[in-house]
Amino acid sequence: MAVPSIQTEATIPDPDFTLPIRASLATVLVANLLLQISFFIIVPSSNEYAQHLGGNSTFAGLTIGIPTLVAGLSLIPLMRYDGGGYKLPLRLSCIACILGHILYSLAYVTNFLYLILIGRIVNGVSFTMWMYCKRYCSDPRIVGIRRRTTLAGFLVMGQALGTSAGPFFGGLLFKIVGFNNSIFNGFTSPAWIMAVVWVIFGICTEIWYEDVPNDQGYLPTSTAPSSTEKKGTSQVDVRQQDALPLSTNTSFFHLSFSQIGVMVCMCWFAFLTFFVLGAWESNIPVFGAATPALRWSPFAAGNFIALGGITAFPFLIANIFLARRIDDRRILAFGSAMGLSALFVFLALIKTGKIDYASIFFCWWAVALGFNVASTLPVSLLSKQLPPSWNNKTSVIIQCSMYTGRATGAIWGGSGVLVGMTVYTGVEIAFTVIGIVLYIVLWHELKTKRG
Repeated sequence: MAVPSIQTEATIPDPDFTLPIRASLATVLVANLLLQISFFIIVPSSNEYAQHLGGNSTFAGLTIGIPTLVAGLSLIPLMRYDGGGYKLPLRLSCIACILGHILYSLAYVTNFLYLILIGRIVNGVSFTMWMYCKRYCSDPRIVGIRRRTTLAGFLVMGQALGTSAGPFFGGLLFKIVGFNNSIFNGFTSPAWIMAVVWVIFGICTEIWYEDVPNDQGYLPTSTAPSSTEKKGTSQVDVRQQDALPLSTNTSFFHLSFSQIGVMVCMCWFAFLTFFVLGAWESNIPVFGAATPALRWSPFAAGNFIALGGITAFPFLIANIFLARRIDDRRILAFGSAMGLSALFVFLALIKTGKIDYASIFFCWWAVALGFNVASTLPVSLLSKQLPPSWNNKTSVIIQCSMYTGRATGAIWGGSGVLVGMTVYTGVEIAFTVIGIVLYIVLWHELKTKRG
């Protein structure tokens, strides 16, 4: 009979807490941040840029939202050639961002409205990297199960920072650069600068990023509870937090009804969070300019969007640490409830006509914080519920839901004043209520390991 080896618990590394190589993880997190900035830096001035070239607010909303639609369409072909790694998507993202920003800038000097749309379509190819960022942070080959929500929190933190920095710098450049030059001016300077930033980042990626080896296997999953769970949870509770049982077969026909329900719920929240955030981000410049009590310029609108994101930022940092101690489903409930409350307050302000800077800012801050927190969960929660062989498929499904939400939300936000702000807000409330009903029904099935 074999004699078991005698090792203390402290000498055995727990695979549940494994993290990727730091330089590579930093590269992915910075890529996520730069993609967010690239997406939002044109938001404050896009409405006026489109109108200058003969377009309207709906066209401006289309230019904001179209990249995510293109990203969704580009994702499936790209996955056939990525080899399970991230180097190719990173390179493609850098190239597409550089070309897209240049084309967007050249629309002014050529006086061609559709060139800004073409530039954003090319940018859309680069935004396929968003899916790879999420897949990287939940990749069962390099990330332990108790670090996936934590890394998703870092992605959302970059998402909030990009949402703030992009509009701020876009509005600032619109104000200080002016229009004395037909090449580099208030409309085009944000895109030119981002093109240069992506050139520098592309060089850094080639130097420091190390891809996941093709033959690297999945990390084992520890069945022991963490120290936090030992203190606050019974052994029965810990077992309930383990992933739902499922074979390694990746066919949807092998899913149970509860697992299908969890997947539908996470897809809906992936769509919902980005729909609402995208709608508000594209609506604020249009609504602010059209409202007599506000009359915002692109610079003022950019500052307003940035201020909401910056003030929510400390709470998103706190969310990274709380994710190690709070169940994913409770984080989801908090974020969606906070966002819904802000939408009801905004609807009341619209109905009563009591619009001022402070009240609108509170609503935007609560929307930004609530739905950003809720967007942390879909990929990480599903990666805990399903076996490692499902990570690629679930990452694509969730990211396509996010792309759809981002694209339709941006278009909906650009049309908000046209359709009426009451209808605009009512649709967002209805979508959020649907999500809350889903997670209430599936509350028990949404329980997973923390962290």
